[in-house]
Amino acid sequence: MTAAVDLPTPTLSGRPPARSGGARAMVLRNVMIYRHTWPLLAAEVFEPVLYLVSFGIGIGALVGHVPGTAGTGEGAVRYPQFVAPALLATAAMNGAMNETTFNMFGKLRTDRTYESILTTPMTVWDVALGETCWALLRGALVTAGFLLVVLALGLVGSAWALLVLPSALLIGFAFASLGLLVVTLLRNWQDFQLIQLVMLPMFLFATTFYPLGVYPRPVQLLVECLPLYQSIELLRQPFLGQVGPALLVPAAYLLVFGTASLAVALRRLETTLRG
Repeated sequence: MTAAVDLPTPTLSGRPPARSGGARAMVLRNVMIYRHTWPLLAAEVFEPVLYLVSFGIGIGALVGHVPGTAGTGEGAVRYPQFVAPALLATAAMNGAMNETTFNMFGKLRTDRTYESILTTPMTVWDVALGETCWALLRGALVTAGFLLVVLALGLVGSAWALLVLPSALLIGFAFASLGLLVVTLLRNWQDFQLIQLVMLPMFLFATTFYPLGVYPRPVQLLVECLPLYQSIELLRQPFLGQVGPALLVPAAYLLVFGTASLAVALRRLETTLRG
């Protein structure tokens, strides 16, 4: 007698649905791997700490306060407090996107890891969602580590800063989804230079080190379209004690941005792995 085999039920689009168990298996696989390579996560925390010490504290001693922000009676905050939430957002961005670009490209193009995984009942969507969830978790871990450093330095002036952790999950989702889309477009390792060509200017100009008001209005409109700017706003406002309806704008931006990127990435990845 032949044993019955349960096959995934196709959706209307012809694709098998993603299974929570399959995605969870991908996350657990990465957790097991990172048990032996945890210093890589520590290194990602160390990088923003260097920026905070050199720019936030070093240059901050010369800058003093940043006008036009909440905090003191003059409507200003100390420069390290202004820079710290921006570096928190950057840590969440890098932690998530590094996973779905650099690390995932090696599995996709060099090690052919996913070809072996797809010989099991797991689907492409299981792989994609599992890697996205792990990247999101990795970004949150990096952010939490950096937040502990910021707390130790006494740069947190409001209890609303606790919103940083759930906000980091949303930032991680947006950039993990973007990275998943980008990795399907990369042809070789040299293409990673193109990513840096975009990421570095965005890091420098997305109000990481100075407020939006330093730009003329046309440039402000361009900066406001950057996902890192919206990520910084999502963290900087509660970090400085500003909590209100204005937070819905960056939150909605990142949710829509991440969802759209993930939808396109899933289809491209399925074509790449099944092609």
